[in-house]
Amino acid sequence: MPPRLQNARTRKKSTQEFVPIREVRDGVVVMKDGSMRAILLASSINFALKSEDEQTAFIVQFQNFLNSLDFTVQIFVQSRMLDIRPYVATLEAAYKEQLDDLMRIQIREYIEFIKSFTEAANIMTKNFFVVVPYSAALAPVAASGPASMLPWNRKKATAAEANKTFEEQVSQLEQRISIVQQGLIRTGVRTVQLGTEEAIELMYKMFNPGEQGKPMPVEALSQQ
Repeated sequence: MPPRLQNARTRKKSTQEFVPIREVRDGVVVMKDGSMRAILLASSINFALKSEDEQTAFIVQFQNFLNSLDFTVQIFVQSRMLDIRPYVATLEAAYKEQLDDLMRIQIREYIEFIKSFTEAANIMTKNFFVVVPYSAALAPVAASGPASMLPWNRKKATAAEANKTFEEQVSQLEQRISIVQQGLIRTGVRTVQLGTEEAIELMYKMFNPGEQGKPMPVEALSQQ
């Protein structure tokens, strides 16, 4: 094998090994070590605008929430430049459909204002996430009987056992998610679990920070 091709394959393999994620299934991030992660998108609170009593109450409630957990959670904030391209595209579509000349002029001026304002102000968006983990030791299930030793039966049994194990672990993870959501709602923080596509999008942005993508569905919080 040519050295250049071999080096390219080595780099590709090392990059894949760097990513600790095996798959995202039913909104659950499955790690290569078999553990699971659920990602909750959390609403924000303007702490500075609250009164001193409200701030104290929030701190106490949040402290009680953390002390009530018997498992670890990860809280992180994602800051990104505001992507106004979807909004500008909507305005451009309205501009093309508008028949009134005065309205067309106003829409065009508004589009240019939005572009210049966001470029000058350097507006950032912040998303708040809570990662809920679950990990369980998987014990191999011994097969019994001559029929189970057949390759095709063993393959079917392994797939069925894997699905059953996955569902059992997801059930345990959902219990933890419920505990976290109930604890945060007492502090006034609402959460919604990311689906499969949303979790993949978030992971892609984390491993490709230079890529611009769709904004996270913060409006989903209003549906809670």
